[in-house]
Order: sequence, then C-alpha cells, then structure tokens
Amino acid sequence: MSDDSWAVAVDLQESTTPSLQLNPPRKVDRVCSFRNIGGDINGNVEPETAENGGSRKSWNQADLAEQSLLNKLIRRSLVRNRNQVEVLQRDPASPLYSVKTFEELRLKPELLNGVYDMGFNRPSRIQENALPMMLAQPPQNLIAQSQSGTGKTAAFSLAMLSHVNLENKWTQCLCISPTYELALQIGQVIEQMGKFCPDVKLAYAIRGNRMERGTKLQEQIVVGTPGTILDWCTKHKLIDPKKITMFVLDEADVMIATQGHRDQSIRIHRLLTEKCQMLLFSATFEDSVWKFAERVVPDPNIIRLKREEETLDTIKQFYVICREKEDKFTSLCNLYGSLTIAQAMIFCRTRKMAAWLSVNLRLEGHQVALLSGEMTVEQRAAVIERFRNGKEKVLVTTNVCSRGIDVEQVSLVVNFDLPVGLDGKADNETYLHRIGRTGRFGRRGFAVNMVDGEKSMDIIHEIEMHFNRTITELDTSNLEEMESLIS
Repeated sequence: MSDDSWAVAVDLQESTTPSLQLNPPRKVDRVCSFRNIGGDINGNVEPETAENGGSRKSWNQADLAEQSLLNKLIRRSLVRNRNQVEVLQRDPASPLYSVKTFEELRLKPELLNGVYDMGFNRPSRIQENALPMMLAQPPQNLIAQSQSGTGKTAAFSLAMLSHVNLENKWTQCLCISPTYELALQIGQVIEQMGKFCPDVKLAYAIRGNRMERGTKLQEQIVVGTPGTILDWCTKHKLIDPKKITMFVLDEADVMIATQGHRDQSIRIHRLLTEKCQMLLFSATFEDSVWKFAERVVPDPNIIRLKREEETLDTIKQFYVICREKEDKFTSLCNLYGSLTIAQAMIFCRTRKMAAWLSVNLRLEGHQVALLSGEMTVEQRAAVIERFRNGKEKVLVTTNVCSRGIDVEQVSLVVNFDLPVGLDGKADNETYLHRIGRTGRFGRRGFAVNMVDGEKSMDIIHEIEMHFNRTITELDTSNLEEMESLIS
C-alpha cells in the first residue's frame, strides 16, 4: 500500500461524513447565543506515535481535555452507571438526604420546567446525593467524583441557577473549565435549563470575548477558562471576587494536567471569601487530584464512585495465531464468514495500519468507518454518530474510542494489535475498556485477539493472569471448530 493511503482513506471517510461544527462566532457578545452542540460523554483520544509523524507520547495516552469534549459531543443520554455511590459527609452526625424526584428539591417552578424540558424525568444516581448538598442552607462544600454522562453538569448548573439572587446585578456564580469548548458545553446546559428564567444572565469568560475595562459585569453567572476568568477578576476588574458566593471547578483532573491551569485556578480561589461555596468535580481521583481538591475545597462533603469490577461474563474471549497483517486480515474475513455480526469495532495500534485495514475491508464489500486522533474532535464525533446510527457496520480505530461508546449492536471487538504499555507489558485497563465495547446491556459478545508472535502470546498470558480468565485459541480456518466454540 502506498504512503498516501492514509490520506486516501481519510478523504473517502470525509466525503461521506458530515462534520459536527462548534462554529464559535467571530465576535462573542457579552451574553452569547449558543450553537447546537451534541449531548453529554467519555472516550479515549490517542496522540499518534512518532513513527507516524505525531507525538512521542505512548500511543495509549490521551489528551484529557479532548477526551472529555469527545465524550460530551457523542453522549446523547445519561449512561447506565453500575457504580455504587459512596457519600462521606463533613459532619457524620448530620442526617444524609437524598432525593428520588426533582420536586423534592423545592425548586422554583421556572427551574423545574427547565429541568423537565431538557428531558430529565428523575435524578440520576449522582444527582440524588449531590443536589441536596449543593442546594443546602447554610451552603456546603462538595468534592464529587463523576464521569461524563452521569448528569454532573446538569446538577451544578441547576445549583448555580438556584443560587442566583435576581436583585443583585453582579456576578455571583463562577464556573471554570479547562478549555474553551468545554466551557461552551457547560454554558449550553445552563442556557437550556434556565430558558424559563429570563432574568438570569450568563456571560462567557473565553478567548475572543473582549470586555470594556472598568465596567462591572451584571451577569449573575460567568462560565469560562481559568486564564480569562483570572484576568476578568484582576486585570480588567470586571468581576468582584469578594461578591462570588458559589465557585464551581469542573474537570479537576484535566485542569491540573493542563499547563498553567492549576496555578491559575488556585489564584482565583485565593481571591474568594471563606463564605463562598466551593464545588469541585473530577472523573478520576488520583493522589495529585486529591491534593489539589483538598487545597481548594475546605471541609467538604465527598461523593465517590465505588468501582465495581467490570464483568467479563458476557464476553467470550479468543486469540488467533497469525504471522503478519495479511494473515490477520484473512482470519478477520473468516470470522465474518462464520459469525452473524451486527456491528464490529476493530482496534489498531497506528493510523497507518487502521488505514490499510479499512481500505481492504471496503474492497471486501464492508461498510467501514475510520476513526483516528488525526481527526478533529468534531469529526470523530460525527463518525461515531454514524456508526451508532448503523450507517457503517465496522468501526476501525486507533485508541481514540476504547472508552465510553455504548452501542448496543456491537457484537464483536477485534484487537488487530494488542494494547501494550510503555513498558512493553499488557495494558490491562485499555484491554478491558476495548473489549467492554461488546457484551453490553447483558447481551453476549465476542472479543478476538490477533497474536503475531511470542511477544504477543506473552501479552495474552499476562491478560489471562490479570483478569483470571482463560482466552481460548481459535482456528478461523476450521469452520466446525469455530461454530462449536462460538455457539
């Protein structure tokens, strides 16, 4: 295959794939009208390997901000969260409140209408516990672990909208997010939820939104990125930080991984009063995130997800011995010849391999979608949406979507290349996320691993030991054997 095959494959993909555009306006008004952006999600964005002209980072690593944005663009509804919620109260002696309906929160009718208008019928698991704490009087601080798609953004948006005192024509609620695009996503939720509250105003502290120095903002809620918000509080004096009564820090794990954002967030926090209510959210809570959270949020209530072991009981796992990529491709074709496959996801290590595979699958008559970190986040979201809607039956991808895509019709996952960490050993977490794309919602699924040498076989053994599961050898040239093993 020629060196420009990747470009050919992408051109073919783009000719049939509409792009989801964020379309930021050239000039952002003080209260900007919002564009249509997708719903609420969690994927895994791959910086390409150095051999392909990209970053020298591990191909399993992800740009966290892009990952979060991709998740939000492609998640249309709340995810089915199997994790139990653990609540650690600041005062263990105080009663623990949770709600099963939004009516129990005694919201203003306009806000309740906004909640229902967005399609929320009842609180999600995280909302059941978090909302009573966020809306409590006197105010309570909160640190919450929450994945994208669990209703987190809606929860703190509702808290900010409830918190606003309409008589005060100054900024009362600050929300900081690590990127321009994620700030716009949050703003969209606030605008949708507050559509029946015309007196509540929102401003975006993002690049391109130039404000006149010396004037004070009258918008009660400001959403933006740390650098711009810090400038508005200090350099431009648009916001009086001493009047802020609710401070929301979203995507804390992304924030501290982004150069400069951690220090800017701490500087903003120092400008606020002790009486300001602090709410911090993060998808993960590694030690660095905990240290940051404890520094920013004093005396917090804590909501954590108790991680249940992901079940592999509904997924049959196999490996196929191959010599080279052509053997892998032949085995893949044999699988399609013997299995009834609704939709399949195939993971490759490099975009060059993904392009080669997608071109050859198309030549075999398959409807193929191609996904890679080379694409913009919006292009990736459009490709995933087409796959979810069944317009393509095969999704060939690098590591950009090993997480967070729930497509009920995926019955086969193929590791065309096994996931390997920087140390050359099995990347068990990525393996679990990959094969977890099948066998979802109680359906039966199949995972097939292509093994092309002793090193790959060692990886299979490491995976077997880690998950305490046997991965069975499959001879794809033996139809009878395949039928007996797979049935």
